[in-house]
Amino acid sequence: MMKQAQQMQERLQKEMASVRVEGNAGGGMVTVIVNGAKQVQSITIDPEVVSKDDVGMLQDLIVAAINDAQRKADEEMAQKMGGMLPPGMKLPGM
Repeated sequence: MMKQAQQMQERLQKEMASVRVEGNAGGGMVTVIVNGAKQVQSITIDPEVVSKDDVGMLQDLIVAAINDAQRKADEEMAQKMGGMLPPGMKLPGM
């Protein structure tokens, strides 16, 4: 049983590393890509939103895009893992 649990954990880690999820804010002005482990892979910022007079807004858009991407990563992983877990068992934090 321990060997099965270890194999499942290794498979889950590979799944998490391969998942890519996109989060957006400001109508696509800021786009963030994260993997299934919620590590930020890239950030794209539309040049029109860059203004030294409104740095606060840009910071808020980046935070919102990261949060959106991480939420989507959680949903994606929960969906993928749902079929792997025994009935009634949930992932921690989900």
